[in-house]
Amino acid sequence: MKRHIYIITLLAAQLLVNACGDKQPAAEEEHTDHHENGDRITLTDYQVKTLNLKTGPIPRKVLSGFVKANGRLEVPPQHEANVTAILGGNVHSIKVIEGDPVEKGQVLAYIMHPSLIQLQTDYVKASSQLTFLEKELKRQKRLYDENVGSGQTYEKTQADYMSLKGEVKGYEAQIKQLNLNPNAIIKGKTYEYIPIVSPIDGFVEKVPIKIGQYASAQTSLFMLVNTEHIHADLMVYEKDIAKISEGQTIQFSVVSNPEELLTASIYSVGKQFEEKPKAIHVHAEIKNRKDFLVPGMYINGHILTQSDSVMAVQQEALYEDNGQYYIFGIEEDTSGKTFSPIPVKTGTEHDGWVAITPLYEEDLQRKIALDNAYYLVSEMKKSQASHSH
Repeated sequence: MKRHIYIITLLAAQLLVNACGDKQPAAEEEHTDHHENGDRITLTDYQVKTLNLKTGPIPRKVLSGFVKANGRLEVPPQHEANVTAILGGNVHSIKVIEGDPVEKGQVLAYIMHPSLIQLQTDYVKASSQLTFLEKELKRQKRLYDENVGSGQTYEKTQADYMSLKGEVKGYEAQIKQLNLNPNAIIKGKTYEYIPIVSPIDGFVEKVPIKIGQYASAQTSLFMLVNTEHIHADLMVYEKDIAKISEGQTIQFSVVSNPEELLTASIYSVGKQFEEKPKAIHVHAEIKNRKDFLVPGMYINGHILTQSDSVMAVQQEALYEDNGQYYIFGIEEDTSGKTFSPIPVKTGTEHDGWVAITPLYEEDLQRKIALDNAYYLVSEMKKSQASHSH
């Protein structure tokens, strides 16, 4: 009887060992799944903002088939204005400051000068004389037609009338150039100040005058610019000219903000060389204009001579673990952003950018961390260490 009990006990022990053995692979499988899904680290929105951590979809970039070019942001001359006074005078008031938006015809300032009053006085006097001469000319013509008046008197009156008419027209032109109303002056209005108006829509770039200052006709009163028409002006060297044509895309950044990638499309290729350096101007319309773009900013660009682009990230978005490269995918909720590794295959590298291909199709459309990968790795390892204890 004891022998039977012993055998049953051994069988029960064996079954227990087998049961434990069956569970072990399941635990290993669970660990494998966890590694594939990656560990997670959650940051609050405040932490993300403090780190200046950039996020977004996986960028696309051409990493081959391009021409490097440098240049500046420019505005066509018809969209810039250096405002001066037609008539010299003292600045009475200034109505705008630097950075203000302005519309064509808007008053920017008023100036005053005694010659303004004299101009209006002379105009009124000449206009009155012209009215008198016009009546006199009609009278002399009637007398001449009736053979009563002298032909010489008629001709002299006619010459005086035409001369004075030209003088009045000259006064009217001057008054209109000063943005004053000649008809109002004839009816008795006297303007004490000359309005200085904007010749274009745009923004006030500089105001180099002060109240009370005397401004001659050559004095620059305001510098205006319409940044709606800002464009990229790049210099392409002689060896690369054959590769450049209208319609090609340019990817560029401004020197003061190299991390912000902008795009433009070439609309004009110069036909004449600059001698120093020997290069031609290439003008491109900016597709994604930003508020921080200002004429005169220096830019670095790549003119894409090949249209195919690939998914690529900057090196700061990648990290390597045991020969496998990863980027960080993002999931968002009310508590913040949760970052988890996405395994990727890397490819061509150029100028700090690396071509990537996620190993799983479902990761193609995910939002990712565009930098600070090694910070996220460090925080993830800290979290793992604290959980292991």
